[in-house]
Amino acid sequence: MDAVNVLRLLEIDAQENGLLQLAVIIGGEGLHRQIKASKISRPGLPLSGFFEAFSDESIQVFGRGEQIYLERLEEKGITDSIDRLFSYPIPLCIFTEGGKPTMYFQQAAAKSGCAILGSPLRSSELSRRLYQVLDEQFAPTLVIHGVMTEVFGMGILITGESGVGKSETALELLERGHRLICDDAVKIRNIGGNFLMGTGVNPKLAHHMEIRGIGIVNVADMYGIGAIREKKMIQLLAHLEDWNPDKDYERIDPKLEEEILGIKVPKLIIPVKPGRNIPILIETAARNQRLKKLGYHASEQYDNGLKQYLESRMIDTENEL
Repeated sequence: MDAVNVLRLLEIDAQENGLLQLAVIIGGEGLHRQIKASKISRPGLPLSGFFEAFSDESIQVFGRGEQIYLERLEEKGITDSIDRLFSYPIPLCIFTEGGKPTMYFQQAAAKSGCAILGSPLRSSELSRRLYQVLDEQFAPTLVIHGVMTEVFGMGILITGESGVGKSETALELLERGHRLICDDAVKIRNIGGNFLMGTGVNPKLAHHMEIRGIGIVNVADMYGIGAIREKKMIQLLAHLEDWNPDKDYERIDPKLEEEILGIKVPKLIIPVKPGRNIPILIETAARNQRLKKLGYHASEQYDNGLKQYLESRMIDTENEL
């Protein structure tokens, strides 16, 4: 899990091309306040004075209803619930649909060191997008040694011992028009228990590759911005290993899986030796995996065809007898 504060949330919003469309209304020290959980609350009940089930770890989202209620409270000079709200270390307040907080609310927030942000989005849409961002930031995380690529739209994690040829394979895939997510260290996140997302550990270094005998190369500069991606769902694991003549490698359909952070991922073990074109094998694996997702399994079709052939041969033999 990454440490997230309000300023980091604004940076993520900028990186995602304004996914949340956030703007600072009250900042200051509040921008450095930590967001400790992926929780969002609508503070209607606390504003009315009910704090028994109040979650002070939640980001407080003020929709049109809460905004109008705040205005009515200030018109009547009732500010106790606002003062009590900011007596808790709430991480952040967000006003939706272009709304603005009342003057007293702004003063109370500034005094407590709580940031206030605004967004033109509707409350429901902002909450949906905010959960998407927070779930990714607070997801269980693992860092492994490998190379993450996108081949024919499939996110493929290439692993193997140091020196087996992972980076060289990724480099050839780039030459063939595919894309790099990161090289050497891959940060894996379990998103909602549904899928794994692969990114670089350091976004500023993720698209650099270390090629033995050449050194460091910048993929974006060398191949263009279209040759990179920031993140991608992991849909296939390709493990490279030196060819072992004593090992019996599967030749039909291995149907292997590996569990990462509680999620099973299809896995291929690809033996490496001179004369084998590993990038083409990975391209073929990506195409085959896409077909499997569409319900087409070549091995099953092969088995069915072989059974039909053998059954027809048996019938012909019986007729001859």
